[in-house]
Amino acid sequence: MLPTCQRYGMGAMAWSPLAKGMLTGKYRKRGEQPDSLRVKYFPKAMSDEASLDAVEQLIPLAENAGLSLTHMAMAFVVTHPAITSAIIGPRTPKQLDDLLAGAEVHLSDEILDRIDEIVPPGVDVAPLEGAAYVPPAIAQTSLRRKTKTGELA
Repeated sequence: MLPTCQRYGMGAMAWSPLAKGMLTGKYRKRGEQPDSLRVKYFPKAMSDEASLDAVEQLIPLAENAGLSLTHMAMAFVVTHPAITSAIIGPRTPKQLDDLLAGAEVHLSDEILDRIDEIVPPGVDVAPLEGAAYVPPAIAQTSLRRKTKTGELA
């Protein structure tokens, strides 16, 4: 779908850019899960070992880049040339302010490559269902990056 959107100049919105909250940093491998509806209704997804392992690796990557995990996750999503916006779901003014503060974050190719090493393209952090098909627009690095002019890499 993403290549078709690009070809015809259509925008695409990303749903759940924070992986159902996993990429906020409040769901951690060690420690008690937060008291949330997500934990109540999706206990397996919110305690998935592979997902929590990825979160534990992404947190220091974000910190070393001088970013919050939330800002890095949002920037990663909107880096894809076919993605024109991301659906966010802040529940408080503080969460909205945080998401808006990260709107101008741009990630280097080095950081994007490191994210791809931690969570290979097509892997869903906190999956509810596994996807059997990984399209080229996700699998091929060059198709997931915008150039400085906004064109395909």
